[in-house]
Amino acid sequence: MNVIQPQNVVEYGLRRVIVSLAVIAATLLEIVDTTIVNVALPNIQGNFGVAVDQGAWIVTGYIIANVVVIPITPWLAARFGRRQYFLASIVIFTIASLMCGLAPDFGELVFWRIIQGLGGGGLISTSQAILRDTYPLKEQGKAMGIFAMGVIVGPALGPVIGGWFTDTLTWRWAFFVNLPVGILAGSLIWMYLQNPSEPDKTKKLDWIGLGLLALGLGSLQYVLDQGQQYDWFDDANIRMFAFFAVTGLAGFVWWTLRSKIPVVDLHVLRFRQVAAGSVLGAALGISLYGSILVLPQYLQGSLGFTATLSGLTMLTRAAAVMVFTPITAALASRGVIDVRISTALGFICLGVSNWMLAGITTPQSQFGTFVLVLVISGIGLSQIFVPLSLAVIGGVPDKEVPSTSAFFNLSRQVGGSIATAVLVTILVRGISTHQTDLAATANLNRPSIASFVQDNGGEHATPALAKLEGEVTEQAVVLSYADTSRWTAIITFALVPLVLLLKKPNLGGHVPVE
Repeated sequence: MNVIQPQNVVEYGLRRVIVSLAVIAATLLEIVDTTIVNVALPNIQGNFGVAVDQGAWIVTGYIIANVVVIPITPWLAARFGRRQYFLASIVIFTIASLMCGLAPDFGELVFWRIIQGLGGGGLISTSQAILRDTYPLKEQGKAMGIFAMGVIVGPALGPVIGGWFTDTLTWRWAFFVNLPVGILAGSLIWMYLQNPSEPDKTKKLDWIGLGLLALGLGSLQYVLDQGQQYDWFDDANIRMFAFFAVTGLAGFVWWTLRSKIPVVDLHVLRFRQVAAGSVLGAALGISLYGSILVLPQYLQGSLGFTATLSGLTMLTRAAAVMVFTPITAALASRGVIDVRISTALGFICLGVSNWMLAGITTPQSQFGTFVLVLVISGIGLSQIFVPLSLAVIGGVPDKEVPSTSAFFNLSRQVGGSIATAVLVTILVRGISTHQTDLAATANLNRPSIASFVQDNGGEHATPALAKLEGEVTEQAVVLSYADTSRWTAIITFALVPLVLLLKKPNLGGHVPVE
């Protein structure tokens, strides 16, 4: 079996600068694209004439593909060579981006988004490994700082770029913009990146475990996404996929605990900080992916924001993350602040932010209404990223770090994947419930209703009644968006006590930045 020797691929001077730029460009491809697409999502749905719950597949299909690829990224890099695998990921991502932009219908767009997710799944983790090996041991802090800034800048750039392209050109440019970046990054990787070892053709993969994981998570996602539309277990397909989800995940756990080459090492859950931290990581995924999906829909659909203004609004939170994350990372990695306290405060800030967001139900809300709410959210996220990784991964023996890191990253992705489906279900069901409740109270016995009807032509005028129905529907939608924020806040607050199960990490060894 080949053994990776990081010192063999350390670079200096211009070559190191080129490799670093190429790697960060590839990382930004994956991160920026996610936020670009979310801002453009309302326009995409309108273009293809699909509802919010169907449109969510553009996001969830990508995340599912990520979830499948992330656990096997180390095997793919070892089996085919890191340079070859990283280049292939960039090529797949770039070609899929082109096809997404050219997609003639919604089904084909979702298909190519899944392919894009398969390519993007390995970019972040492989990028981090490349930077670690490209810089000498004494400059590992610089390498991780470069990686962290790439991860942080992505969410800040995505909404603005996506909004501008959507308003100025078309949503298809949210995908076309990846082409020059992908071609440049791929060319530089091909010319300058070295393999830390030769491909190990004897490297084995637990295909059964991977298949069970894909079956379980894919089926679960289908049930959560489509259950509301097909009246849950009254539908035969929902019952069938629910069965696949339960048997797939149960079979995955049973098989993996006995496998000598597990896709995901579940034995790391014996460490309490890994178990607790992974649940908190899933909650972090809920806040990250859930709000990125739902908030642009609310801003553009209910408040009439342009895609550009929606992107600038999301930038408020990303800017707060960008400002405070380096400070928190420096203090946490030096042991100046207790990562457990920082993580707890971060989740509390997220909960407060989401609860405040649930209170913004006035159709006349403007950009300034969201600034404080999103800044608090950004500060909360900045207190969680690095400290939670340190608390989880820094509290296990060195030999368990790779397995722990893989499981922690997977839990965050799965949390985000499930969150998008659950929040869309809450949104769709809430609209129907609130519409019924509001309609029951919208009668002429109420002075405000009677005045509204009279101002629009009287109770026997069809336009007046149609306008009243439109107002009821609009307010039902606003209240339903508030429900998604409120439930996110409740889940966030409920999980804060899990921070007590984390241990103070050993900062003398590994200091991962995820």
